[in-house]
Amino acid sequence: MLFKELYKHHRLAAKRHPMYEKNKFGKFFMYFTAVFWAGYLIFFGTTFALSFAEEVPNMEPYNVMNKGLIFVFALDFLMRFPFQKTPTQEVKPYLLIPIKRNKILDFLLLRSGLDIFNIVWLFMFVPFAIITVTKFFGVTGIITYSLGIYLLAVLNNYWYLLCRTLINERIYWIALPIAVYAALGAIMFIPEKNFISIFTMNLGGAFIEGNILAYLGTLAAIALLWMANRKIMIGLVYAELNKVEDTKVKHVSEYKFLERYGEIGEYFRLELKMLFRNKRCKTSLRSIALIVLLFSGLLGFSDVYDGAVMKSFTSIYAFVAFGMVILTQIMSFEGNYLDGLMTRKESIFSLLKAKYYLYSMGVIIPFIFMIPAMVMGKLTLLGAFSFAFFAIGPVYFMLFQLAVYNNKTVPLNDGVSGRQGSGSAFQMMVSFAAFGIPMILYSALNALFGEVIGQWILLGIGLAFMLTSHLWIQNVYKRFMARRYKNMEGFRDTK
Repeated sequence: MLFKELYKHHRLAAKRHPMYEKNKFGKFFMYFTAVFWAGYLIFFGTTFALSFAEEVPNMEPYNVMNKGLIFVFALDFLMRFPFQKTPTQEVKPYLLIPIKRNKILDFLLLRSGLDIFNIVWLFMFVPFAIITVTKFFGVTGIITYSLGIYLLAVLNNYWYLLCRTLINERIYWIALPIAVYAALGAIMFIPEKNFISIFTMNLGGAFIEGNILAYLGTLAAIALLWMANRKIMIGLVYAELNKVEDTKVKHVSEYKFLERYGEIGEYFRLELKMLFRNKRCKTSLRSIALIVLLFSGLLGFSDVYDGAVMKSFTSIYAFVAFGMVILTQIMSFEGNYLDGLMTRKESIFSLLKAKYYLYSMGVIIPFIFMIPAMVMGKLTLLGAFSFAFFAIGPVYFMLFQLAVYNNKTVPLNDGVSGRQGSGSAFQMMVSFAAFGIPMILYSALNALFGEVIGQWILLGIGLAFMLTSHLWIQNVYKRFMARRYKNMEGFRDTK
């Protein structure tokens, strides 16, 4: 009954949110995207079933797939970082009433385990099983196999949640998943016999046969990770609510060297303090830095992304992601203190210019990350410069348009005890365009003019937008001021 009541509160909170009506189109767009990717996974499942039968005739296709389960769920672990947040709920009000805190956290963990993200891979495995498993084990084999894959996805969900929670709290915990996957890689590639692949093949086969021990072992592992997550979250929730860390100030950076740049320098300093002193911003930057570093490492030192499409996608993603992670919420962080900013004439214009300068210089970080790929010959110096300037040109131009329409305050320090809302429809469309347009344009230029000339054209377009940034930022500022009262009302309603 308690879980049912808490779930009802969660649904009501979403419906009563001031942005609920404005997000209806955004939800429709998300559903459309989900259907598209479901179809894509069904295609992959069917293709794998047919290709494995032809390429590995001496082994059943489901055994080939099961040998690679570790790769599937390693990819699933990485995919959760940009798409799945740690479970959030308004914990604080429930802690003030006589309800055991463990039950509150159990509800959060149960909701995470039932998250729709955990059924994503079934769109690939179910059609694969229909083609490969049915002839030996019938419909029962499909059901038992799908149930086993779902349990592995739930297990991976709690493993991801444990790592993400620890990394959000202290960045050095990134060593935990790195060490685990490095150890698995060493076991897989160093010995002559691949014990990991043999284990996953036998586990998958046990699921197909409906072996009860395989399910019990997986459920036991889920229970262990559940208890580990609950123990860690209890401590973090209370530390966050009691503001334990606020009493320990190790170092205060004033960035006094920026004083010489006048008002632009002041807002430059404000942006730096916002990024490096607030939990939400720091967590976002850390997460995207780790993802970009991983992608650049895979591009430079492996052949995973040697295909033309994946190579260009990874390169463009590296330069776009750093600015995008914050700029999609442009002015939403400032919604916490916008009333103070509005008391000064032209302050918003200076703030927007300071943001553009800061995030333009920020592409130096992915540029450094991509040096190994350039050294290994996977990315040319011209390509790196063209992607970098295209990011701070047309891509930032698109992202800055959100400053006019974003009117929802984003909490600066919310973590485990806060609620994370979904973005507006316009925000999601601009985000997709920021990734999609560079890919489409670059592919079209390559097809028409070749890779080198296409990169020079990208560089020229980027420089044109960068050199005219003062004009389009001024246009954004004027449009923001034209609807400032509507935006300020939205910021106050969502604080």
